[in-house]
Amino acid sequence: MRRALVLCCSVALLGTVGTASAQDWTKSKWGPDDEIGAANYMKPEMVVKAAQLVKTGKTYALGIPVSSSTPAYPPRAFKVTIVQPGQAGNSGLGPSKTTYNDDIIEGWVGVGSQLDGLGHIGVDHVYYNGNKLADFADPTGLKKLGVEKVPPIVARGVLLDMAAHYGTDVVKEGTAFNVKEIEEVAKKQGVEIRQGDVVIFHTGWLSLIGKDDKRFGAGEPGLGVEGAKYLTGKGVVAVGADTWGLEAVPFETKNIFEVHQILLPMNGTYILENMDTAELAKDKAYEFLFVLGQPRFKGGVQSMINPVAIR
Repeated sequence: MRRALVLCCSVALLGTVGTASAQDWTKSKWGPDDEIGAANYMKPEMVVKAAQLVKTGKTYALGIPVSSSTPAYPPRAFKVTIVQPGQAGNSGLGPSKTTYNDDIIEGWVGVGSQLDGLGHIGVDHVYYNGNKLADFADPTGLKKLGVEKVPPIVARGVLLDMAAHYGTDVVKEGTAFNVKEIEEVAKKQGVEIRQGDVVIFHTGWLSLIGKDDKRFGAGEPGLGVEGAKYLTGKGVVAVGADTWGLEAVPFETKNIFEVHQILLPMNGTYILENMDTAELAKDKAYEFLFVLGQPRFKGGVQSMINPVAIR
């Protein structure tokens, strides 16, 4: 399986990106010391309401299995090595000959199903809440905005089935979901997007892994620029999709990963990538309890995740 993703990696000028001209995005509405962004929208009463969505007890794993062959944004790679420490000659430990396996992970965190933290994307080296790269980024870990700061995300989840909307198994690459498309699908499904929600798009793109890896990495359908502004305006906690990069590629404009910039540094809205949405879409599970407790890598930029949807 190929890991190469054929993308343009050149740097674009981003002075007019997102809503920067309308407001000072470098100052968080939650104060100068805030490091969790849109997670502030989550309130205990919202968690209680979200829990009331559980009717059948059926659970859905939204994370995908990860291996050395999992496609990833270059130059990311991943592998697992299994070892039997202290068991030279296959002797085992003690009179009972206890044996055990351990595993060593080598690779990048941004492989497979993942959470993009607020320290991941910036605008000209400025990140969420005005944090400048030189002040908080260190090779040993971020001094601010690390993923260990992200609280457990327990919220109402909303699935928007874009594949059904377009009448296809796999939505065409470059298709952008903006206000019109988002509102049409939400209305058709009978769901309302609310503050504190986690919104996830189903496109069928993940089904290409192992079947057409070249196409999988060369582009994707996804959230558009105006759609990103619309969802952040709604006050959602996170936006995800069954794609490797969430936003439409080829990009709508010359700006590179502009949707990432609107979500992460400008609004503190988290990104969930490579979400396995197939079963949710099959069951028409458009509303559910979303639960995520990501690994708390201190100073980490991202986390591999396996969120759970519960109906």
